Amino acid sequence: MTTDASRIAGLTPTALQQLIDSGRAPRVLDVRTPGEFRTVHIPGSYNVPLDTLREHRAELLTHLDEDVVLVCRSGARAAQAEQALAEAGLPNLRVLDGGMMAWEAAGAPVNRGEARWDMERQVRLVAGSIVLATGLVGVLVPGVHLIGTAIGAGLTYAALSNSCMMGVLLSKLPYNRGPRTDIRTVIASLRERS
Repeated sequence: MTTDASRIAGLTPTALQQLIDSGRAPRVLDVRTPGEFRTVHIPGSYNVPLDTLREHRAELLTHLDEDVVLVCRSGARAAQAEQALAEAGLPNLRVLDGGMMAWEAAGAPVNRGEARWDMERQVRLVAGSIVLATGLVGVLVPGVHLIGTAIGAGLTYAALSNSCMMGVLLSKLPYNRGPRTDIRTVIASLRERS
């Protein structure tokens, strides 16, 4: 039995760039939200948001029979996508080490669109605002500060479980959704490259 740590094979930005430059580019699946993808992504990558990937992984398997590299902002969502696809039986999965942050830091090429806040920054804004507001209101209304305590507990759980319910909820907002990622469109674009 393999553990999560032993199953996830990483790929550095430099190694991925070398594969792309040599003409042996793997399929690069970007599992961020459509809004994040539109802001910046690796040229030639496919946007398959994590929720869509999880829901339709069986359909995707027949179109991903080669090497696949999974990308997100920093690597956490890509690792979750790797686990979902591996459980469905897809071999040859790798996660881009450090995600888009490392890719950009390495000076690798990107396609840029309209600038948007990434999901982590949005979570910090919402969580911080709730804690600040409930702390201030709690001075006048006893017990309101417990909402901020609950947010803190949720963020602690998010860090320990490597998941974030607030991020999932924020990803549903129109700002983050962008055009709907339809599985038929994703599969059609995967077929085009075959």
